Amino acid sequence: MSDQTLFEKILSGELPSHEIGRGNNWYAFLDIFPRREGHTLVVPHKAVNRLSQLSDQEIAGLFSGVKDAQQKLGKIFSTRDFTICIHDGPLAGQEVPHVHVHVIPRTKGDGGLTLMSMWPKTKPVGEPDYANLAKISEHVAELTS
Repeated sequence: MSDQTLFEKILSGELPSHEIGRGNNWYAFLDIFPRREGHTLVVPHKAVNRLSQLSDQEIAGLFSGVKDAQQKLGKIFSTRDFTICIHDGPLAGQEVPHVHVHVIPRTKGDGGLTLMSMWPKTKPVGEPDYANLAKISEHVAELTS
């Protein structure tokens, strides 16, 4: 039994894919279960679970792939609007344990919704909780000093 992820099998050619683009350290291909037509995944060649496990250079390369996919898909779908997201870990919704960026072209009336709609049980937008924001910011500052 192979320990390779689905994406490693795609990268090696063991599994087929529909290429959108490729670079030195990334590969972009169409999602087989798209949320919308043109839904593309951009994956690094390096098989890691989390974005933080990539070097700054590898992250820059990965996002060069995101930009490449946006440019190509933008022409095909006549749009400049995209939902770009990363599910970084299983609690964030990551289903394949290999970092990947979703690039989803958006057009008027496509049924896609806002970030707030992803968490319908959170309290509605109202007055910001400035005290909690300050507390988190201070905690981060303590960790980095």
